[in-house]
Order: sequence, then C-alpha cells, then structure tokens
Amino acid sequence: MCVSRCLQSVAVSLVALAIICILSNILLLIPELKIHFLMEGHVTREATWVTGLWGSGLVVLVGARAFVQTSQTRGCCAFRRQMLCQVVYSCVCLLAAGFCSLVSFTGLSQGPHCLYNTTSTPVWGVPLQPQPDRHAGYLYNRTLWSGVCLKPRGVVQWNVVLFSVMGGASGLQTVLCSANILNSVLGLILGQGD
Repeated sequence: MCVSRCLQSVAVSLVALAIICILSNILLLIPELKIHFLMEGHVTREATWVTGLWGSGLVVLVGARAFVQTSQTRGCCAFRRQMLCQVVYSCVCLLAAGFCSLVSFTGLSQGPHCLYNTTSTPVWGVPLQPQPDRHAGYLYNRTLWSGVCLKPRGVVQWNVVLFSVMGGASGLQTVLCSANILNSVLGLILGQGD
C-alpha cells in the first residue's frame, strides 16, 4: 500500500500544478486581459507555444489520472503490469513538464513582446532580450521594466510573474515525475507492499 499511497499523493500534487500551469499559460496569452493582443500577434512567442496547456497541463493530467487508477489495482501480476505502465507514463510526463519548464524560463529570459520606442517610431518587438554589447538582460535591471514597453501596460511584470510561476510549477512536476519513476520501479520490483 505504500507504493499506492505515493501514487495518489503524486497524482493530487500533479493535478494542482497542472491547473496552475494551464491558468498561467492562458493569462500569458491575454495581457491586460484583452484578447486583441493575441489576435494581432502581439504576444510573447514562448507563450503562444502553449506548453503550459498541452505539456504541463493536459499530458500531466492524463498521467495523474493513470496514477490514481493504478493505485487502486489489486493482485500481484496486475499491479506489476501497472507499475511498468507507470514508468512509461511518468517518463512522458517528465518530458512534457521538462519541456514546459525550459520554454517558460526561455520566455522569462527573453522578455516580453511589446510596443516600444525606437529612434524613429514605435514598433512591436522584443526590446529586452539580453544583448552582450548593451545589457545582460532586463531581469538584472529593474529600471528597464517600466520605461521600455508602451503597450500592453505592465507586460514586463505580467510576463515575469506568470513565466516564473509556470516554470516553477512545471519544474516541480519534473521532480514529482522523477520521484514517481523511482516509486514505480520499486513497486515493479517489490510489489505493492503493506
């Protein structure tokens, strides 16, 4: 039963983290809570990949559902067969959550897509990207946060918070999936336990 309880605990945690990733990614797509930025293509590229929806969201939710179903399996052979499936589910979830985490931290480091002033006229782009000759990135210089982007308002803080939350949640998912791989391998070898 120890393996089963661990599966249930991991599943509950993964569901909560998946919901956080889904909501964060949806909010990243609608800065200022206005859809027209998304429709006009003025959203950060990494947010439009929607890895929080499909990677750390739906794929992890399917895996979590399978973890709960396996935790209720009885019988030695059936349980071991399910543990083998859990190793596969956990590896898929690990890859999906890891990819979402990588994309989130890339989006965080690159900066938001916004309207900013150039020497001649305002243009849409990614003005806060790290550049070796100018600056190491906006994350290390908070004075850039309020003065560079004209539209959407507050987009720098919006992206920093949401990409950080999504990256952190998907990072925790990778840790939980890694632990679940170990748990499933132990369950495969040792059985259900008491």
